[in-house]
Amino acid sequence: MRIHNDWKALPLDARGATVAMGNFDGVHLGHRSVIDAARAACDAPLGIITFEPHPREFFFPDAAPFRLMNAESRANRLARLGVEHLYQLPFDAVLAGLSPEAFAREVLVQGLGVRHVTVGEDFCFGRQRSGNAQTLTQLGQELGFGVTVAPLIGNGEVEYSSTEIRKALAAGRTRDAERMLGHWHRIDGEVLHGDKRGRDLGYPTANMAVDGLHLPALGIYAVLVDVLTGADRGSYKGVASLGVRPMFGQNRPNLEVHLFDFAADLYGQHLSVALVEYLRPEAKFDSLEALIAQMDRDSAQAREILATR
Repeated sequence: MRIHNDWKALPLDARGATVAMGNFDGVHLGHRSVIDAARAACDAPLGIITFEPHPREFFFPDAAPFRLMNAESRANRLARLGVEHLYQLPFDAVLAGLSPEAFAREVLVQGLGVRHVTVGEDFCFGRQRSGNAQTLTQLGQELGFGVTVAPLIGNGEVEYSSTEIRKALAAGRTRDAERMLGHWHRIDGEVLHGDKRGRDLGYPTANMAVDGLHLPALGIYAVLVDVLTGADRGSYKGVASLGVRPMFGQNRPNLEVHLFDFAADLYGQHLSVALVEYLRPEAKFDSLEALIAQMDRDSAQAREILATR
């Protein structure tokens, strides 16, 4: 998959796609239906138009983190779906200030040369969200590109949405989130240097930042891990701690991942960590010996859960 971080001066072979357009936070089953409709709309390369930063981050920079995915995680998921071009448009004052007509003309037609655009029926765009799916359809007729409006989908009880997925993850209901996502919720990123306490405890961990993300329930998880870069690329099983490490004072939240039966150095490599099962909340123990005993139990439970995966 090729990633384009602007709509200007694109090479000829990056133009003329059939695109799905939206924020695609989580790339859940509702988003999948929009992407599948774009794929079926016409015989052209499949593209995604999305925005970075998320428009809500641009307009409300001091709001609490809400994203299910960072840009890297979203790109990894879209690549798995066979997307050929990811148009990750810089959402800034210029883009935010474009009217719906100017966005369609300057970005979609002159910039990207789209053949067809697919959006969800709740899609809004343009200055002050003044354009909607009907507006886009009219502009497509005027400017020469096709438009498909995909209906919202759900399971009969709840609509598949990033909001509902956040609720499930905040409650530790990873399997409910998976049913709406169509895949395990993942945290992707680079392995950073940490305090290296895990190594001293017999549980070396790969440490990853979770800044800017909506945090699932803090605690211990059984995880599936894809090492995406480096000599040890591959899929592994493990156990992870998501939280502030209460045994060791007040700390910034992060993700610490222990891969079973793995001893290599992963610093600087990129991981994709799937949260499969919530095991327990974080806790502060009376001693390091009590902590290690609990880690042994967590690992045994995680191995059992992941045995058939």
